[in-house]
Amino acid sequence: MTNRRTAPPTRSPRLSPVRLEGLTAGDALDLESGAHLDGFEFDALTLDSIELASANLSECRLASITASDVDLAGARISDSVIERWNVPVLAARRSTWRDVEVRDSRIGSAEFYGAELRSVLFENCKLGFVNLRGATFTDIRFVDCTIDELDLGQATVSRLAFERTSVDQIELAGATLEHTDLRGARLAVVNGVDRLRGTIVTPEQLSVLAPLIAANLGIDVDD
Repeated sequence: MTNRRTAPPTRSPRLSPVRLEGLTAGDALDLESGAHLDGFEFDALTLDSIELASANLSECRLASITASDVDLAGARISDSVIERWNVPVLAARRSTWRDVEVRDSRIGSAEFYGAELRSVLFENCKLGFVNLRGATFTDIRFVDCTIDELDLGQATVSRLAFERTSVDQIELAGATLEHTDLRGARLAVVNGVDRLRGTIVTPEQLSVLAPLIAANLGIDVDD
């Protein structure tokens, strides 16, 4: 009798809605490097740049923000909502995000390398280059998003899912993936197919990936 090994079921991201009440209205002067902001709401701001490096934001809403660049390097963001951002450059290297929703936003370049993201929802966002190289990525969901390039090189990923999301190019070199559900992603180019262990794909996606997987394994396919 042959023993057939069955892969464990893929676990979905664990996300809870962010609920914000009784927020205090803030203004542009509150947005500065190293700031500690708890329970603030910022709405309809147009600025040249926003400097929030090493800041701590908890239970905040930042809505309708337009800026040429936003610096969140080393910042800590928790239990917060970011919505309707129009930001060409988001610098968030080595930042920490926990229980955050990012909605209805347009971000050109998002630099998350070395960051830690846990329980984060991206919904209805247009993202250009998303750099998650070396990041830790846990309980993340992309819904109704378009992503030009998603770089997960050297990242550690667990419980990641896509719904109705297009990804023009995804980089997986050196990544460690676990419970990663790619079925809701329209993938155009996949680099690093040898790192697909720990993912789940549709039969249609597998048919597209098969030649890349065969080439990676040194398999010649011929009639």
